[in-house]
Amino acid sequence: MEFRAIKLILEDGSTFHGKSFGYEGSIAGEVVFNTAMTGYPESLTDPSYKGQILVLTYPIVGNYGVPREDSENDLYKFFESDQLHISALVISDYSAEYSHWNAEQSLGDWLKEHKIPGIFDVDTRRITKLLREKGSMLGKLVFEEIEPPSYDPNLDNLVAEVSVGEKKVYGKGKHRILLLDCGVKYNIIRYLLERDTTVIRVPWNHDISKEEYDGLFISNGPGDPKQCDITIESLAKAYDREIPIFGICLGNQLMALAAGADTYKLKYGHRSHNQPVLEVGTDKAYITSQNHGFAINNDTLPNGWEPLFINLNDDTNEGMKHLSKPFFSTQFHPEASGGPTDTAFLFDVFIAYIEKSKDKK
Repeated sequence: MEFRAIKLILEDGSTFHGKSFGYEGSIAGEVVFNTAMTGYPESLTDPSYKGQILVLTYPIVGNYGVPREDSENDLYKFFESDQLHISALVISDYSAEYSHWNAEQSLGDWLKEHKIPGIFDVDTRRITKLLREKGSMLGKLVFEEIEPPSYDPNLDNLVAEVSVGEKKVYGKGKHRILLLDCGVKYNIIRYLLERDTTVIRVPWNHDISKEEYDGLFISNGPGDPKQCDITIESLAKAYDREIPIFGICLGNQLMALAAGADTYKLKYGHRSHNQPVLEVGTDKAYITSQNHGFAINNDTLPNGWEPLFINLNDDTNEGMKHLSKPFFSTQFHPEASGGPTDTAFLFDVFIAYIEKSKDKK
């Protein structure tokens, strides 16, 4: 198999010459890295990667191909959304020959089908070290010397681009969960449905004050949370209803902003399946999956709120809770598809809050 030349150029001028194995075109975006060993179909379809050029540090990628588009509950069973969201993929060694019981096509063919460029045969270890030292950088994949203009996805409201366009309902369970979709991963919906729920999925800017629900869920999503001013205002009003609220990833940041706290951009973000977090006030540590570039400033949490989890690598916020109301959130993904599932019990905590709240009525 013959592969054509392509190169990755970082905003500091660093250039990496490699081979194209995806869509043959040029693209610009923010360059970030993920250290997970498995789960590339899930990562590539994760809406939180919108606008980003993803570097996978694991040296062999493509060896188990891409699964079939089987559906269950109107959701793809083996992906996190119905489309690829990354801008481009950067890997060290591409395995064109794949083998897996569930594989339907190669990773390269999948990228071509969805017009996503890919580059391999580059030093991803060196790229990752650069990003760790200097922070996330803008970059470009340049094919046939056609250099696109620079693009910083964090300046756009990416949530508006990935959120569902209209209300959708899943399941027929006894607990009504209003899911505010800021770029939700399908496994979140699957986890909720497993717990006897009806999930009402609504757009990021939906007027939730007119909805009746037993619990409010704020999903993950891409970009700077401060771009979602409509969502923040809706959440601030939702706090007055005292109905249980659970937020994940971007949902954690949006809940903090709605409470009056502040957020900031991390140097290079947390994107891996192996981030250790500590439950505040206990000696319990958990291994978590994460994908985010922004975080809550713990020092700005207002009275009545406190951190729920802390990252053991850099002491950043990994969640928060209200001291007297049934509101809590996590920066990591308890529903991680690709794993780990150490914190999946938090969905049970959410349901317990809902049942307790309904008993009071």
